[in-house]
Amino acid sequence: MRYDAIDPKLFVRNREKLRALLPPDSIVIVLANDIYPTNADGTMAFKQNADLFYLTGVDQEETVLVLMPDAKDPKEREILFVKETSEHIAIWEGEKLTKDQAKQATGIDRIEWSHTFESWIHRLVPQADRVFLTTNEHLRAAAVVETANDRFIKKCQARYPLHRYERLAPLMHRLRMIKDPVEIDIIQKACNITEAGFRRLLGFVKPGVGEWEVEAELLHEFVRRGSRGFAYTPIIGSGKNACVLHYIENDKVCQDGEMLLLDVAAEYAGWASDLTRTIPVNGRFTPRQRDVYNAVLSVFRGANQILRPGNTPLDYQKQVIELMEAELVNLGLISAKEAKEQGPDKALVKKYFMHGTSHHMGLDVHDVAPPHEPFGEGMVFTIEPGIYIREEGLGVRIENDVLIGKDSNFDLMGNIPIEVEEIEELMNK
Repeated sequence: MRYDAIDPKLFVRNREKLRALLPPDSIVIVLANDIYPTNADGTMAFKQNADLFYLTGVDQEETVLVLMPDAKDPKEREILFVKETSEHIAIWEGEKLTKDQAKQATGIDRIEWSHTFESWIHRLVPQADRVFLTTNEHLRAAAVVETANDRFIKKCQARYPLHRYERLAPLMHRLRMIKDPVEIDIIQKACNITEAGFRRLLGFVKPGVGEWEVEAELLHEFVRRGSRGFAYTPIIGSGKNACVLHYIENDKVCQDGEMLLLDVAAEYAGWASDLTRTIPVNGRFTPRQRDVYNAVLSVFRGANQILRPGNTPLDYQKQVIELMEAELVNLGLISAKEAKEQGPDKALVKKYFMHGTSHHMGLDVHDVAPPHEPFGEGMVFTIEPGIYIREEGLGVRIENDVLIGKDSNFDLMGNIPIEVEEIEELMNK
C-alpha cells in the first residue's frame, strides 16, 4: 500500500465532534467533488472534497455523507453512499469500495449505493428542520466553477423551499483548525518525505541545472517514498524568478552566482506539508546573500516566539512586520529615518516583504479556520517570512510547519537543514 492505513476512529471522532455542534433536528449532507474535465475526453486527477474526507476518509468520487443525529431510526443517523462497482468499471477504472470495505474504513454501519441517494434524501429531508450544506468559504477562494455541492444546494432548495438552510462551513472550519494527534502524525510523515526530497536536492543543484530538473528530482523522491507527489504546484525560482511569489513556470536554467528559491513540499495520505528554502546555485553564499538569508532566518525565529496561544493573526502580522523592519534597516534597504517616518501602513517594509507570514495547514495547504481566530494549542501553521529585492534579482524565503503547543511550538520540519553552514556543507560534500 502507498499509505499506511488510517485508523477509522479518527473519522468517527470527527463526526462525533460535528454532531456535538449541530442543533436539534438537523441533517448534514456533503457530496464528493466532481472529476473535472480538461480537453477532449481528458480529466484532471480526482481531488476529494476536504470536508467529506475529514468526516469519512473516503477518497472516491460519487460519495455522499448524510448525518441525521435525531433520526427516528438509529440506523439512519449515519449513512454513507458510495459508487457501486461493476465488471465494466473494474476493467476500465479498477474496483471501487465494497460496502464492507467502506464500513471498515469509515466506521459507518449503514452503507448504500450512490444511485439510491435521491430516493433516500426524499425520505430523510422532510424529517429535519435544518439542512446543513457545504460551500467553499475560504477567504482566498475564487469560486468560478460550480461544484457538485453547489448544484445540490440549488436542487435541494428548489425541492424543499420551506426548510431552514444552514452553512456547514463555519462548523467545519472550527473543527478542522485543531488537529487530531493522528492528523499530526500524518503531517509529520509528509514533512519527513519533504525533508528527503530537499536533502537529495542539495547534492544535485549546480550551475546549468534546469529548474524543471530540480522539480523532477523532488517528484521522484516524493513518489518513491509513498507520496502522490506535490502538496501544491511547486515554485522553483532561480535568480530574479525568486522575487515572483507564485512563480510556477520552472523553465529557466540556474546560473552561477544566483540563489534558488524552493517552495515545494509533499503530501501524504491527503494531508499537506509546506516548505520553503533558498539555496545558492553554486553551493556557496556570497556575503550579501548570506546577510539577506540570515535576516530572514532571524525573522523566522522571532515569529516562532510570538506565534503562540492567545495572539491574533492581525496582531501577529504587525509584530512580524516590526521584526522585518529592523532587519531591512540593518541590510541598508531602508534607513532608520525612513523607517520612523513611513507611517503605520509600513509601505517601505511591504515593498520587500509583501505577503503574510503564516497560514493554517492540514488537509488543504491553506487550511480553513474561522476568520481572525486567536492562535491556539493544536493548530498547525506555516512560518514563512521573506525578503525580495527585485533590483538585485535576489529573493529569499524560509518556511517551516509548526505545531502550536501549550508551552512552546514544535517544529515539524526541525530536522530539515536551515542554517547557512548546514546548507553549504551538504551542497559541497
